Amino acid sequence: MTAKNTSAMSSTSKWSAKVTQESHALTLEEGVFTWKDPKKIAMSLKASADASTERKSQPFRSAMSMLAFYINRAGTNLSDEQRQILEQAKLELRKLY
Repeated sequence: MTAKNTSAMSSTSKWSAKVTQESHALTLEEGVFTWKDPKKIAMSLKASADASTERKSQPFRSAMSMLAFYINRAGTNLSDEQRQILEQAKLELRKLY
């Protein structure tokens, strides 16, 4: 792998981190995607989506999109345990809406 490819990967990972940290659509609680309680994650995402005035779609869709975005962007860096927790959070989010 060349230095150029390494920097491209680095800028990609910075881009996705920037989206989750600086998204204007939802104001997320710090560390929400690292929590161990799927229901708590879902409730936090719902509260953020419901309170947002800058989102472009319905609250449920915004919350689910942010959760799916994080899972997809984390890729292999996400432990199996945390991936399972976040997938369960999707189910909890559906129940809340």
